[in-house]
Amino acid sequence: MFMSDIYNKLLILRTPGIGPVKFNSLIKRFGNVASAVLSLGPDVAFCDSVKREMEKAQQLGIHYLSDDDVLYPENLRKVKNHPPVISVRGNLDSLSRPMVSIVGTRHATVAGMNFVADLAQAFADSGTVVVSGMAIGTDTAAHRGALRAQGNMQTIAVLAGGVDYVWPPENESLYYQILERGAVISEMPVGFVPVATNFVQRNRWVAGLADKLILGEADLKSGSMTTARFAIDYGRELWAIPSHPADLRAVGPNSLIRSGDAKLCMGIQDFFKTERFDANSEKKLEKFNAENNLLDALGTNPVSESVLAEVVKKSVSEIKRDLVVLELQGLVQKVDGGYVRLV
Repeated sequence: MFMSDIYNKLLILRTPGIGPVKFNSLIKRFGNVASAVLSLGPDVAFCDSVKREMEKAQQLGIHYLSDDDVLYPENLRKVKNHPPVISVRGNLDSLSRPMVSIVGTRHATVAGMNFVADLAQAFADSGTVVVSGMAIGTDTAAHRGALRAQGNMQTIAVLAGGVDYVWPPENESLYYQILERGAVISEMPVGFVPVATNFVQRNRWVAGLADKLILGEADLKSGSMTTARFAIDYGRELWAIPSHPADLRAVGPNSLIRSGDAKLCMGIQDFFKTERFDANSEKKLEKFNAENNLLDALGTNPVSESVLAEVVKKSVSEIKRDLVVLELQGLVQKVDGGYVRLV
């Protein structure tokens, strides 16, 4: 009976032009799923295609969850016009834990990704599942940070394509790590290759799944900002990580903080008050101050490593190490005669 119910719902949802809104309209009009299917009159070939999808799902260990199933994520169920059926690959129990969504630009700085990864690990260590979209950059940092925690059920990836379709291909190894220790979910058919519009819909569910959303680096017109706006619409708790105003990747989070739509996220201590996290914060603050001192010693005129070492009272080897970090962050550049500051 359960599989018959899923099958009928998929017959409706796989019909071209029908999404959650039209699905709900049909059920309301005809009273139940079976009658709605009859109204559509699917032919044999179409019915067979849905059966083949379900067979492929079974072979791959993919589960379908209807929104009347107890395992369907409660927060997502409360979102208007949520997916009537989602497919899940991986650990189903991940869907029943508290969740936090973390998103940001694909072109994140090294410092930004490290910050996000540490946050994600802290949440995963506390038993909270980290939700993101498995894109390169910030999403990847969030998933990998969560996977640094011990145990299973640390992270969920929401995909714009089918749960068996790995996108982007650079994250193939991450995809299988998430399958082993978390879950991958989607509303799209098994085997579906995403197009641009699917990513916006994916962002809706990233925002809808969790109690709170944390925004990392993001330019004003990015998909991550769209996710943040969905979170605001859903009444989710929104946090934003600030960045240097001269960096376009800072415009998104900084603007949300300024408008009051997002709370200022300064680090792990905003969410956890433990000695271990406080100790980590102190170490990072020391490192941040050291890098700032180095930046203060630079300007538009090149300064050599040896002179910088004298100014900030550190060894040349330490200066070289810190300059590499700042260069990766796009804050300094090596030129003839030494280094110059870019921001």
